[in-house]
Parts: sequence; C-alpha cells; structure tokens
Amino acid sequence: MSPRFPPARPAAVAPLIRAERLRPGARVAVVAPSGPIPEERLRAGLDVLRGWGLEPVVAPHVRDTHPALGYLAGEDTARARDLTEAWCDPSVAAVICARGGFGAQRMVDLVDWRAVREAGPKVFVGYSDVTALHEAFAGRAGFATLHGPMAAAGTFLSDPSTQESLRATLFEPETVRTLGLDTARSLVPGRARGVTLGGCVSLLAADLGTPHGRPSARGGLLLLEDVGEEPYRLDRILTQLLRSGWLDGVAGIALGSWEECGPYEAVRALLADRLGGLGVPVVEELGFGHSATALTMPLGIPGVLDAEAGTLTLDVPALR
Repeated sequence: MSPRFPPARPAAVAPLIRAERLRPGARVAVVAPSGPIPEERLRAGLDVLRGWGLEPVVAPHVRDTHPALGYLAGEDTARARDLTEAWCDPSVAAVICARGGFGAQRMVDLVDWRAVREAGPKVFVGYSDVTALHEAFAGRAGFATLHGPMAAAGTFLSDPSTQESLRATLFEPETVRTLGLDTARSLVPGRARGVTLGGCVSLLAADLGTPHGRPSARGGLLLLEDVGEEPYRLDRILTQLLRSGWLDGVAGIALGSWEECGPYEAVRALLADRLGGLGVPVVEELGFGHSATALTMPLGIPGVLDAEAGTLTLDVPALR
C-alpha cells in the first residue's frame, strides 16, 4: 500500500475568489466573533449601515457575554454558530463583524468551513482580532475578504473618511483601486507585484504551527499593523515570523498603524531593523488598522505596491 500524505498546501499566495458588490436593500449580518459589544455603539453602527440603504440583521448571540470570561461575546460555540448560519443564509449578502478584542482564535475551528465553502463567497469585513478569520477564509474557503472597519468600532462611528472608504468599497469598488493616505511614505524603496494578505501581526504570528495556518507569505503583499504591543514585543513577533521562514519570498510589505505601541520613532526603528533586510519594498503609514482614519484594504486581491508613491493599486476591484 502506498503511503498517505496530507494534501500539499500552496507555496505562494494566490488570488482568491471575490464576492459580489452590495446593492441598496442588501441584507447584511452583524456578528460578534470576539469581544462583547456596547449596546449604544452597536445601535450607532446599525444606523450608519441603514443610512447606506442596507438592511442590517443582528445575529442571535451578538449581545451575549461569556458567563465566566467577560472579554468574550458569549460562548465559543455560539459565536461560531452565528458566523456559520449568517454565511449560509442565502438572503444575507455580507457579514460584518461588530468589533475585535479577543476570541476569534477560540471559535475559528468551530465554524463549519465545509458549509461556508458550499455557500460560496460573500462580503466579509473586520480587522484586529478578526485577522484569524481572514486567514481562515483564505485558507479554508479560498475567499477574498475586506480588512476594514467594524460596525461598532469607534473609528467607524466617528470618522467620515473611514466610513466612506468602506461604503465605496462595498458599493463602488472600482472607485477605490488605488489605496493610501497622504501619510504614506517609503521605509524601503521599490515597487512590487503580489497578492494582498495580512492584518494584525500578533494574530499572524499566533497562527504559526496551527493545522490550517498559512504556510508562507511567499508572493504576497503583506499588510501589517497592531495595537498595544510595545516595541520589544513587536520585535519578538517579527523575529518569530522571520525565524519560522514565514516571510521568505514575500513580495512587499505595507505598514498601517501602531497605536499604543510606544513612540513611533522607536517602532519605526524596529520595523526598519526587522523588515529592511528582506530586500523588498516597505511602505509605512499607509492608513489602515487601529488609526484615526482606517482605509478598507481588500485581502486576496492582486496588485502593485509602490513605496515611492506610497500607494497600493489593485489589479481588479475588491468586489465583482
């Protein structure tokens, strides 16, 4: 009998299947895969979505709090069931996370990924802790997703530019194919082509060694940001990604915000030290993540990163 081997995983980041753009009147499910949601912020976010002509539907367990672990929005099984059922509901065109925090790692393996794949691609939006789900949608379903503001996140509720970036991506994706704020500048010069991936760097490092973790960022345009990680902890995280070989062959790197990570000059020196030796273009302060203005960044889409111009230009719109 010939030996049995696990299926080979792709050696390079490849384009993923895009969902269809939203239309006025579309139903969108709001889920809470991570932390609990303040009711007033949830109501305000739902009002924004309604103002865009959408019909938001709150998943059954969004308002829950875990009985023993107050930093979780309910039981792991309930949060996973909400996501699975929302995705598999044919009347739902998009799934938008309510907030980040912590907890997506705990429920990601409880999602019915076979059912998700069979239901086909839909719009999925979130960032921060939701990075664990972006990686799962890419690896287990092959679907492109949106690293973007969440319905009850403070930035989404307070910043018009953040709202407009998401709205345009959802309804008019061809109008937002070149991404980057005026703050963007070159940390390492150059121009690179690849497929977008990434998110919160601590979550990417935490995925290493898991059964379904992405084996490599090879061929990718890697988006990195984080919050509340001091420089020495960011050093440990980036060093782990380097030592594991996960960054070998990455095509280029775009850096977002580093809120509450210490003085930016200290963070910048660390990023240059850890990433500068890769020999690929690196753009800093592109304008995504835990920042005052957070652009929506499509994941799983081919494009070009231009460090001197401070832009990421997509080959195709984020949504069909």
